[in-house]
Amino acid sequence: MIPTTMRAMCLMGHGGVEQLVYKSDVPVPTPKDDEVLVQITATAKNNTDRKAREGLYPVGSSDEVTSFQMGGTPTLTFPRIQGADIVGRIVAVGDNISSSRIGERGLLDFNLYPDDRPDLNLMPDYYGHGADGGYAEYVAVKADQFYHIPNQELADAELASMGMCSYQTAYHMLTAAKVAAGEHVLVSGASGGVGTALIQLCRVIGAIPYAVSQPSKADMLLKLGAEAVIDRGDLNDFVERTLNATQGKPIDAVMDLVGGEMTDPFIDTMIQDMHARTTYPRLSIAGASGGNISQMMWTRIYLYQVQIFGVSHGTREEAKQLMQWIKEGKLKPVLHGAFKLSELHEAETFFVNRNQHYLGKIVIVPDSQWDEYGKPFAITHSSP
Repeated sequence: MIPTTMRAMCLMGHGGVEQLVYKSDVPVPTPKDDEVLVQITATAKNNTDRKAREGLYPVGSSDEVTSFQMGGTPTLTFPRIQGADIVGRIVAVGDNISSSRIGERGLLDFNLYPDDRPDLNLMPDYYGHGADGGYAEYVAVKADQFYHIPNQELADAELASMGMCSYQTAYHMLTAAKVAAGEHVLVSGASGGVGTALIQLCRVIGAIPYAVSQPSKADMLLKLGAEAVIDRGDLNDFVERTLNATQGKPIDAVMDLVGGEMTDPFIDTMIQDMHARTTYPRLSIAGASGGNISQMMWTRIYLYQVQIFGVSHGTREEAKQLMQWIKEGKLKPVLHGAFKLSELHEAETFFVNRNQHYLGKIVIVPDSQWDEYGKPFAITHSSP
């Protein structure tokens, strides 16, 4: 029996965690003709949740408070239920969807696509931003974007940690830069969701990933597939240390999730010996955790012919490929732990203050589903 109301964490406006209000009387959505209603068991937390809440997506002045509006008008309206990477089970279907899908466990392709083109997504938006997402007990989503993932070896929380917000962004960073087998790829922000996805995806396509992270995380990142881990510390010898790790070979492509003062040294790792290169230097950018403004000399960009790719989300084709790799076991979950939905404030604080032991993703589980899907992965307030 599907209830008429549900518990949900509602974002009431831009600001701090006080803008996230836990409510118990939110109407359960009714699926449209091409949608399915999903009872949510786990939703991965992404940094974009915080950045959207705080209004940290300026495209004009650097101090404006705003969010995605590539289509010309804002799609983040309040109240909004955030949470993009949703796992759960179909409990009802729209009129155009076969009832045989009821009961399927699946993972959502989080995009709100502007059209049906399989290979292009020019106005990226997503569930949890332009439409309600997974920080609730139920959600209505497009039926063709909720992929059946029957793999019994993956717990729901683990599957959520493999959500498309991180993995599709990572894959699109690689495809945009046309990264090929055998190429040396530098991965910044390597311990986060996109970074750990990039390391795995490099190995899937045959590229060689070099992780930029803290030394304390080296063993974990090496086990995940990194060829070497380069300390992100002193920038004075960062390029030298990177080239030592590659045995003198220039980095072919950089996957930059940091920005700020790191961008220039990242470029330096690619242009040290142009005679040794066989392709153009490529810089894919999908984040700015180290600062939204980077200073660089444009002469270095155009004289060395550095190709720069801005990346946000990805395409239907890429989502389909990733789902297939998940089913085939080629991608592995990197789950740090889980919080109850009612503890989302604590989860946000934990995420912002995460320490050197943090790796992978945090997952949010509805309180009503906690004992089965969240408790085995619980993070206590004293956990690292």
